[in-house]
Amino acid sequence: MMAKVLYSQGETKGSRVQEDFIAGEPVPIAGTNIAVLRVLGNNAGPMTGPGTNSYIVGGDRVAVVDPGPADPSHIKRLLEIIDGRPVEAVLVTHTHGDHSPGAALLLRHIDAQVVGLPAPLGSGQDPSFKPTRQYHDGESIHCGDFDIRLLHTPGHVSNHLCFLLQGDGVLFTGDHILEGTTPVILPPDGNMRDYLHSLQRLKSEPLRYLAPAHGRVMNHPFQEIEKLLRHRMRREAKIKRVLTDSFAAGALSTEALNRRVYDDVPEHLLPWAMKTLQAHLIKLKEDGEALETGAGWIRGGSQDL
Repeated sequence: MMAKVLYSQGETKGSRVQEDFIAGEPVPIAGTNIAVLRVLGNNAGPMTGPGTNSYIVGGDRVAVVDPGPADPSHIKRLLEIIDGRPVEAVLVTHTHGDHSPGAALLLRHIDAQVVGLPAPLGSGQDPSFKPTRQYHDGESIHCGDFDIRLLHTPGHVSNHLCFLLQGDGVLFTGDHILEGTTPVILPPDGNMRDYLHSLQRLKSEPLRYLAPAHGRVMNHPFQEIEKLLRHRMRREAKIKRVLTDSFAAGALSTEALNRRVYDDVPEHLLPWAMKTLQAHLIKLKEDGEALETGAGWIRGGSQDL
C-alpha cells in the first residue's frame, strides 16, 4: 500500500508524518490558519496512483477543490464531511475525467459558483463541466473567511489552473505538480514551453505547501519546482544527445527515439512517455534544435553537446 505524508509548519526539513492512503478519510494539513482537509477518491490506478485528492477548505463556509470523477460514493463522502455548511465555490484545476465530472454530481446537492476553465474544443475532455462565468488569471475568489487566487498554469493541458489559498500559501496544484512522479504533457493541447513557463511563474508566489491532485502534500515547494525544471531540462538534453549520437546513421523514428530517451522507464509507461516526448520534440523543433524529416527526427542546430 502506498503511504501518505502530510507536513506541519513546525516540522524540520525532511521530516514526514506517514499514514496510509485511505479513500474517504479526511486528513488535515497541519499548520494552516484556514482548515484544509484532503479527501482521497476511490479511483486508484496506474495513472492516478492512490487516487484523486479532493480538498475541502474552510470552517463555517467552505470551498471544494477538484471533486474528482463522477463517483456517487465519493460525492456522498464529501457531502458528509461538509455536513451542511455553505459551499462558496467548487474549484476545478482542469477537465480531465478524474478531476471535474464530480462537480455536476456535487451541484445536485449544493448551490455554489463553479470555478475553472471549460474543456478545450475537440480535446475529448469533460463536456459536462460548466463554469459559472469566465474566470481570469490572477483573479481572487472570496469564500467567506478566506480568498483563493487563480493561477493559469497551462502545460499539462491548456486549461489547467492552480489555486493559491491566500495567507496560508497552500497551492492546489492539480496535475501541474505531482508528488513522486512527473506529469504527462499532452500535445497538441498540452505544451512543453507553456509548462516550463508555468513552473517558473510559480517561483515568484508566496508558497508554503504544494497540495497535488495525486500523492502527498509537499512542504518544500521551491525545491520541488526546481527538481521538476531540472528533470525536464535533463530529458531535453538527452533527446538532443540521442539525436546527435545517431546523426551519422540517419533519422530516428519517434518510436525508436522514445525507447532510447526513455530507456529508464518501465515498458508499460512508454506510451505515456511518448506523449511527453512529442511535447519536447515540438519545442525543440520550434527552437531549431530538432528537425522532422520523412524518415523521422534528426538533430538540428549545433552538433556540439
